[in-house]
Parts: sequence; C-alpha cells; structure tokens
Amino acid sequence: MKKPKLKVITNERDYRRALRAVEALWNARPGSEAHDSLEVLALLLEDYEKRTFPMEEPDPVAAIRFRLDQAGMEQKDLVAILGSRSRVSEIMSRKRGLTVEMIRRLFDELHIPMEALIPRQA
Repeated sequence: MKKPKLKVITNERDYRRALRAVEALWNARPGSEAHDSLEVLALLLEDYEKRTFPMEEPDPVAAIRFRLDQAGMEQKDLVAILGSRSRVSEIMSRKRGLTVEMIRRLFDELHIPMEALIPRQA
C-alpha cells in the first residue's frame, strides 16, 4: 500500500483525501508504520473538524427547556426538583447557576444528560 502524505488539512479536498486514507489503513496492525500513519491522520482530521465544524458549548437552560417541552411540562414543574419558584426563575433566567445537587436531581428526575447541564469553564 502507498504511504499516505501526512500534512495539515486545510480544505475539503484534503479532508476527503485523508478520510479515504483512513479507510485504507483502518485494519493496520498496531505498532506498524501503517498504524502510526493512521493515528496521525486521525489527529489531523480531528484538528480540521474542530476548526471547520466548531461545536457550541452546552447550554444548561436550553437543555432544561428542551426536556420540559419534550415531557409536556412547564417551568413551574421544576419547583419540585430545584426548590422554590424564585430559585427556578433565577436559574431559567440565567441569574443563578445550577448546583451539583440540582444537576443530579435534573438527571435523576428528567433524565437530562449531565454533560448538557455542566457548563464548560473558560
């Protein structure tokens, strides 16, 4: 098999070429030169995808609103999970963050993934 050219991916053509090379190397034996090339290509693809298709950080309030809508619930239904009406209002208006206990309760009661409830720190 021809050794793939390893270089920074800067456009769609390079991206597709790298994907084809990954497919060709997919069953490479660990420890082999082909497997090393596969790992480097995977890193180059990941870098290009992060630069080209950035993902938004999770928004806990949006996740809660989405789940409430799915379940046919209203904001007032969160009082039983998060505490008082004023606390729910502060959280939903983004004036107050979620505590670890609130995140656990939202996960347990509404099955909202924890990853969606925990904001990333800058």
